[in-house]
Amino acid sequence: MKQKFNIITSTCIPLPLENVDTDQIIPARFLKATTREEKFFGDNLFRDWRYNPDGSLNKDFVLNDPTYSGQILVAGKNFGSGSSREHAAWAIAGYGFRVVVSSFFADIHKNNELNNFVLPVVVSEGFLKELFDSIYANPKMEVEVNLPEQTITNKATGKSEKFEINAYKKHCLMNGLDDIDFLVENKDKIEAFEASRK
Repeated sequence: MKQKFNIITSTCIPLPLENVDTDQIIPARFLKATTREEKFFGDNLFRDWRYNPDGSLNKDFVLNDPTYSGQILVAGKNFGSGSSREHAAWAIAGYGFRVVVSSFFADIHKNNELNNFVLPVVVSEGFLKELFDSIYANPKMEVEVNLPEQTITNKATGKSEKFEINAYKKHCLMNGLDDIDFLVENKDKIEAFEASRK
């Protein structure tokens, strides 16, 4: 189910690691799956960090810490580098994240997130540091991500930043449309254009 995106206000899960690559997001051994089963990929998000080699939970990893929860992942600089696997975005969406915040995203991964109805929000390094500080000071603090206004607000401090997003992707997110849905929505316009060229 594609969820329309408008304003999301949520607590956050902090992952202050830089250069998190797609193999760490979803290890290569899970790429054999050819269908996008969200629960499967969500269950294996950050698999090698979430679980010990014997399959038991790694209680030191943030996703296993009940202190932190929410629909927003706050990550370190250069998130989603490495291979272009779309499965990484599937895993993030399948876990239930709607937003990932970082000071820099790898381009292909950023687009994969957008194609899977996850909003990558690029913020300044200073704003990102303040977010981490606020989350650690109070794990119940909330962040508001306003897609129509393209703003992100740290509700603990009241500070906001604007973020950039491609206008087409913004339209798709706000209307719950993937690329095929968008074409179907504009079928009449496409047919009229084609007819005008005959």
